[in-house]
Amino acid sequence: MKSIATLVLAAYLVTLFPVGIALAEDVMVGYVDTVKIFADFEETIEAEEIFKKEVDAWKQKAEEMEAEISQLREEIQSQTLMLSEDKMAEKKLVFDQKVQAYQKYWNEIFGEDGKAAQRNKELTEPLVEKINAVIAQVAEEEGYTLILDASQGNIIYAKKEMDLTDKIIAKLKEQLQTTE
Repeated sequence: MKSIATLVLAAYLVTLFPVGIALAEDVMVGYVDTVKIFADFEETIEAEEIFKKEVDAWKQKAEEMEAEISQLREEIQSQTLMLSEDKMAEKKLVFDQKVQAYQKYWNEIFGEDGKAAQRNKELTEPLVEKINAVIAQVAEEEGYTLILDASQGNIIYAKKEMDLTDKIIAKLKEQLQTTE
């Protein structure tokens, strides 16, 4: 009885084996380097410049706040012996308030869900969607079944012919020129 079941199973697997090979032949895999795409795509470069200017302005304000705190700290240290306890307590209170204001500002701007992260998301999300749409378009046009992202470091080896990065960049540039 066991040998009949084994024979039936073997016959079943043999009939499926050619189908598996045929399916494997239809699979076309490619990869892209999204870091390179972002680095070479004009719209992402412009978005990075906008973001950098905004971050620089936020950092400038933070530096001004830091300088004010530092100056107040020096005043407190240099005037410790000259000021009355009430005046010293008053200066320390102002110092503590400025430190708290600085920390609050820093968290509002550069915290995990701060303005910088939100602004970065606003600027990059539409570009990621556009890039993904072009990748999908190239995949459909050229019959790719799967496209991987090499920038994540998950591809250990692949033939250079499978790299679609330059095609994607060219297509993005082509789209950009037709919209201008």
